[in-house]
Amino acid sequence: MASVEECRTALVKLVAQFDEIDEADRAKHVVERTVSCRLSDLDVVFYGRLHHGGLDPFLERAPADGKPADVKLTIGSDDLIALADGRLDLARALFGGRVKIDASFGDLLRLRRLL
Repeated sequence: MASVEECRTALVKLVAQFDEIDEADRAKHVVERTVSCRLSDLDVVFYGRLHHGGLDPFLERAPADGKPADVKLTIGSDDLIALADGRLDLARALFGGRVKIDASFGDLLRLRRLL
């Protein structure tokens, strides 16, 4: 099991990787959404925001408005590290049940085009 600090580092890596996506693709497929990432084995939740400019850094602090996230990701700490390092394919992890995404159908379709 990875530590919370290792997971923070992995999330920073994922934000940087998302920022590398072509700006035109982001503009075409991204709508502003709040995102949560629950680490199932650590019982920790990180929160971020997705928008045309990219993906904001994840924080352990819930949004001030108290609304649930639009896109909820649930993943184990080791799988998060593997995903950030490129050792875990997100599509395979989803189909294998190692990663769960709770989002509207439209959001899932948009995210699929970016991943």
